[in-house]
Parts: sequence; C-alpha cells; structure tokens
Amino acid sequence: MKTLPAITDPVQPPVYGDHWFNRKLKAMLVEERDLLFVHLALLMAAVTIPFAALLYWPGMFSWRLAVIYWAINFLVFQDKYILMLHCTSHRALFRHPWRWLDKGMHWVLGPFYGEPPEVYFCHHLGMHHAENNLPGDLSSTMRFQRDSAVDFLRYFFRFLFFITIELSRYFRARGRAKLFRNTLVGELGFMLACVLLCFVNLEATLAVFIIPVIVVRFLMMSGNWAQHAFVDARDPGNSYKNSITCINTRYNRRCFNDGYHIGHHLKQTRHWTELPIEFQNDIGKYRDNNAVIFDGIDFFVVWGALMIRNYDFLADHFVDLTGQRTRDEIIALLKERTRRIPEDNSELAAVPAPA
Repeated sequence: MKTLPAITDPVQPPVYGDHWFNRKLKAMLVEERDLLFVHLALLMAAVTIPFAALLYWPGMFSWRLAVIYWAINFLVFQDKYILMLHCTSHRALFRHPWRWLDKGMHWVLGPFYGEPPEVYFCHHLGMHHAENNLPGDLSSTMRFQRDSAVDFLRYFFRFLFFITIELSRYFRARGRAKLFRNTLVGELGFMLACVLLCFVNLEATLAVFIIPVIVVRFLMMSGNWAQHAFVDARDPGNSYKNSITCINTRYNRRCFNDGYHIGHHLKQTRHWTELPIEFQNDIGKYRDNNAVIFDGIDFFVVWGALMIRNYDFLADHFVDLTGQRTRDEIIALLKERTRRIPEDNSELAAVPAPA
C-alpha cells in the first residue's frame, strides 16, 4: 500500500512547430490542445490503410505479413486510437463548418481498429455514461462477481454476441431514434462489408477486420470490467464508489490520462490534460468517498490481478488516502467491493462497510 505519490502523468499536450500546416489546422480545431489528434490520425491513415490494401492485393497476402500488420496496429497504434476516439467522441475535434471531419475517426479509421462506425459513440456516450454502471447499463459489472474469470467470460461473450441486439433495443425503448439508427447502420453495415470482402479475399478480411474487432472487444470489456470492478453496494451510483482511478502509468502517458476514470465520470467533457489536475485539487473528495486508487498499474493489470484473485498485488499498489488502513483492511475493502450486487441489494446494503 502507498500514500499519495507525486503525479507524473501529462498535463500538457505535445508542442508542434508553428508552420503554415499547423496554423491552418489550429484554426479548424475547437481546441488547439487537440492538434496531436490530427497528427496521430493522419499518421495512422498513412500507415494502416496502405498496409491493409497490400494484404488485399492479389497474390500478396501471407500470414507472416498479417502478423507484421497486427504488430504495427496493436503495439503501436491500437491503444492510442481507442482513447483518441474516446476523447473526440466526448469533445468535438473540429469547428463548424469542418465538423464533418470528426466522422473520419469513426468511418475511415474505425473499421481498421476493430471499431464499426458509430457503435462506440452510441454505446459509450448514448448508453454507458447515461446509466453509469447501474443495472440499466448494458455493460454494468454489478451483477457479476468481479474477481471471477468465469463471470468475466460470461460478461464478454454476452457483449460479443448480443450487443447489437441489446443496444438497438435499448435505444428503441427510449425513443432515441438517431442512436438506434446509427447503431444498426454502423454494426450491420460493418458486418455486411465483411461478408462481401470475404468473397474478395477471405484471409485478408479475417486479418484486417474480423480478428481485430474480436480482439478489441475483448480488450474493451476487460478494461471496462476493471474500471468498474470495485463498486460500493451501498452507493453504486456514486462515481467515486463505482469507478477506479489509476495514476502514474505508462498507459496514461500513451492514452491521454484515461486512467483517471473517476474524474472522467464526474465530468464527461473534461479535457484529458485537466484530469490529473482535478484529481489533485479534489483529493479530499476522493478520500471522503473511499475511492479506489492504484499507483503504477493500469486497468489491464488490475483486470489480470482480479482474474487470479491476487489481492496482495493490488494492495501493494493501492493508494491509501487516509494513511491509516492496515494491509488486511485494504484487502478486505477490495474484496468487499468486488462482490456480486443483485438487482435488490438490500441485503448487501445492510452489511457494514469496511473502514
């Protein structure tokens, strides 16, 4: 366990040269701080799309070449793309009349990084944030035992096979016609395109589109599982008590401070550079709400530790904002927060909370 360390996560975006191209881009952007997203998107398009086309070129496909393609996409770009998509979904990137360029994140790059067009936006903003991990959230972790690998697999396969049906029904029941339409158009359009491309080149379609979407959905569900693994059954709608924050990680430095998940749920539109500042300014609220904070590990490491129930490891990285908990008390808190919460959680709510 640790007391609060110094924060080393980024609060400033990279500085780019003041030449005509960057000046033109800045004039088109809502926030000059987001210039890095344009540079990153252009680099991804310049590398990934030609490489994918090469895999489709007659006589060029080989699984060895596909592995190189995956290595570039997954090891260099994938995490950055998902969190760039996250940031630009919550905050528009381009000003009017350039707003239509925002769609490039979804429709041009998305399919190459396991994201059917529009579906991420609909699921994450239209449903997940609206429901805040409560029972109405289709990706809620509450009904599962969150240190159980079996329960995680149930959670993942439900999402993989049924999310299109469940998400479209969710929007239809709430009369949200645009999100209902965009979900079906994005998901079914992607599936249809994959079917048609299989007749062009089955192996390339598997490598470029089908396998990545399965891998990415696994990663997204394991990340969301960890983000909402430690839920206080007595106050499950409180973002301090149903989310976690991970500080001082390589993941935050690569992925625009995504580890500050509590701060993000408190204010969805907060700019990524402001998340470490909010955390430090409001540390008293985190302490008073018994928020779960980890130092030096990210969501995927937290997920892995939960899958093997390594609470000693989690306790080693737990930030005790009170400075008074014993190691056993920290482990008891973490275990209590991972317990399955039934729809009627009155029985759990009657149990005294760990200190």
